Amino acid sequence: MSATLHTAAITTTAAAADAAADADACGAACSGPLPVLGRDVTVPLVTGGETVYAALDYAASAPALQRVWDDVAAYAPYYGSVHRGAGYLSQLSTDLFEQSRAAVAAFLDCRPSDQVVFTRSTTDSLNLLAAALPADCRVFVFETEHHAALLPWRDEQVTHLDAPRTPAEAVATLERALADRAPSPGPALVCVTGASNVTGELWPVRELAAAAHAHGARIVLDAAQLAPHHPVSVRGLDVDWVAFSGHKLYAPFGSGVLAGRADWLQQARPYLAGGGASRTVARREDGGVDVAWHTGAARHEAGSPNVIGAYAIASACRALTEAGFDTLVARERRLVARIREGLAALPEVRVLSLFGDDAPRVGVISFVVEGWNSSHFAAALSAEYGIGVRDGLFCAHPLVRTLLGGAPQEPGACDAPEARQPGERSLNAIRVSFGAGTPDEHVDRFLRAVRELVADGAKWQYRTEDGRCVPAV
Repeated sequence: MSATLHTAAITTTAAAADAAADADACGAACSGPLPVLGRDVTVPLVTGGETVYAALDYAASAPALQRVWDDVAAYAPYYGSVHRGAGYLSQLSTDLFEQSRAAVAAFLDCRPSDQVVFTRSTTDSLNLLAAALPADCRVFVFETEHHAALLPWRDEQVTHLDAPRTPAEAVATLERALADRAPSPGPALVCVTGASNVTGELWPVRELAAAAHAHGARIVLDAAQLAPHHPVSVRGLDVDWVAFSGHKLYAPFGSGVLAGRADWLQQARPYLAGGGASRTVARREDGGVDVAWHTGAARHEAGSPNVIGAYAIASACRALTEAGFDTLVARERRLVARIREGLAALPEVRVLSLFGDDAPRVGVISFVVEGWNSSHFAAALSAEYGIGVRDGLFCAHPLVRTLLGGAPQEPGACDAPEARQPGERSLNAIRVSFGAGTPDEHVDRFLRAVRELVADGAKWQYRTEDGRCVPAV
């Protein structure tokens, strides 16, 4: 059997087993949650006993789909070096790696000329693109971005745009900024999120792309929070690049993607110098080294590729596509509406939003509770109810502080609020996030826990340790 046929057999065998399992778990219409790892994990409660863990921190890292885990397990015995090995397992792994690249391109509806580069994460992808920008390129980025999209650009390159309060204002703000460039502007890049990691609100990506292109600029889409929840079409949105992370797409093992136009990537020095990125290396008579770099995706994939991470992403792409985004989106909208309605019934709770209550959004909701320190509230959800959420500034400090009425430049830590006593106000928020693997029961338990904590307070005593509230022993 050839390596290619063997690779196909591995994928087909794992997929067939997963399809049967998914059918049993989801039912014929697959209207329930997709099977994920950890769905039966129990955790202890400080009040006594145990409960099944409710993972509601998908925006940070989503649990691995069972399908992904099974696919990786089926391949693991055949793991080998990629691209340069003569052995059978090396050839099989190389074939699987390149098939994964093609699967990601199909998932993103890439153009035929686009390149798919495997990276470590969204952060790594955007830093790669930042390193590949032409020297005189101007970057335009809203202050609302996650730090992964806010920070990679050189300070002298960047124009930071104020937080818009409507999608139309976002487009108008960008158009004004691009129009204000010099009469003979050089290259420009717009960086924008597809869905906010703080509010979950969808951004007008297609309209922003049209504005960018009308002014001769390119655009990169941070799809870290969009791709796990909605279909992403490079062609349909007309973006130049898209970046996302596997660990938010139900695929662990530390891999990410930068996909899109090849020209700037090919003109730039390799992101990392080393084996894999180099095609030929030769000593010169003067003692130096001449290097001819690869011109394809390998140019920016130096070192031994994370083939398992790439395969996990490809498996997740196939699983989400086969489950059907129409079904997944409809179910998630129902869960979003249930949580928002439940929180709206509590006057003490304020949900954070840029675009207003009617804005479409994914399963990411941030809020504050009157009289509660966010770290204290999140600690009580975990210790007393077995519910995992996130508190802090969510690696989007300017946005969260703007939404909370603080100065955008005020410092803070990503997910470890500065030390405060339980009940003391702080400029931090609580974020609940969910997705294709979230059971209805977890949403119901979360809402019940919020109601009880708001009405009755915590049942346990908490103390501050290393800037966080933790149960007092």
